[in-house]
Amino acid sequence: MEFFQYLAPTKVIFGRGTEARTGALCKEAGATKVLIHYGGHSAKNSGLIDRICASLQAEGISYTELGGVVPNPRLSKVYEGIELGRKEKIDFILAVGGGSVIDSAKAIGYGLTNEGDVWDYYTGKAPQACMPIGTVLTIAAAGSEMSNASIITNENGWLKRGAYSPYAYCKFAVMNPELTYTLPAYQTASGCTDIIVHSLERFFTKPNVKQLNLTDGIAETLIKNVMRNVKTALKKPDDYDARSEIMWSGTLSHNDITGDRTLGDWACHQLEHELGGMFDIAHGAGLAAVWGSWARYVMPVNPARFAQLAVNVFGIPYTAGAEEKIALEGIEAMEAFFKSIGMPTRISDMDIHLTDGQIKELAYKCSFNNTRTIGGFKALNIDDMEKIYQMAK
Repeated sequence: MEFFQYLAPTKVIFGRGTEARTGALCKEAGATKVLIHYGGHSAKNSGLIDRICASLQAEGISYTELGGVVPNPRLSKVYEGIELGRKEKIDFILAVGGGSVIDSAKAIGYGLTNEGDVWDYYTGKAPQACMPIGTVLTIAAAGSEMSNASIITNENGWLKRGAYSPYAYCKFAVMNPELTYTLPAYQTASGCTDIIVHSLERFFTKPNVKQLNLTDGIAETLIKNVMRNVKTALKKPDDYDARSEIMWSGTLSHNDITGDRTLGDWACHQLEHELGGMFDIAHGAGLAAVWGSWARYVMPVNPARFAQLAVNVFGIPYTAGAEEKIALEGIEAMEAFFKSIGMPTRISDMDIHLTDGQIKELAYKCSFNNTRTIGGFKALNIDDMEKIYQMAK
């Protein structure tokens, strides 16, 4: 067993109609003036924001609103939230939405409690605090409701960067699967892809890390669970059981129960961040587009690990001495699954046709101007990144 650290301080309230408890949860967390942060018109038009406001009013909690968060949340919106938060003297942020809204809320929380430019905390500086945050989850995907991560896109250079801090865990997460019924099919599939890849990033650990059989089993079961239930949800969007399985899987995939983040790989996420920053694509779709190329590129480092995934997740028969062949069959099976739910397996599938210059730019940004490697399963330098983007194009 390797050394690891596990922290999951978020209170989860799961089930039908649980958004009605939001006001009481905010009061329990000490909130007196709440910033309700959300994305587009759907949260308003569905009546969800009105129900949340009524819940806050019932507890005597005042609030102000800031909508307009987009996928790949923007730094400019974060600055707007910081300015509004200071003006209104808020003491709690309530994120109503999915990972993008939660990430933006965390960034605003950093900006309201730390000195200087909040972007500094996305380029290496460690935040020393974060304003308390809660969430009402409407999209099962990013797992931000129980993770310490926040990913923000800076329009100046279109850089997509992450901040990770123990101060950023949500105080509570309200999770009603009914709120995901109206998601478009593409968004549902993209979210489920993100969930799967979160556990794959943890499954493909750094060299010489012996993962626990129990942890492997949890990860493999979670991946199979999402693969099964996304098919149901795409056919019948209001299937409560399928949506429940997906929503809880999304949380567990990113709260370290399927493996310690620090022991995992994360190269696919880093490669996708640059695609998302440059082309503003759905995160899960970008992950699906690069995963197969990354997998084929790094697989020779440890074919047995990929073969284990192929056998335990896809039921591919095991033959001693044929690990590399089995590994490749497993990679093909994962790509076939992505295709079956409408996800791309090449960047060109998203109508993005990379030039050699764009590939070099993506690799340069991903390597932080040729100052770092990425990946744990196999460390990738700037040349490796270029080759994977080339393979994936």
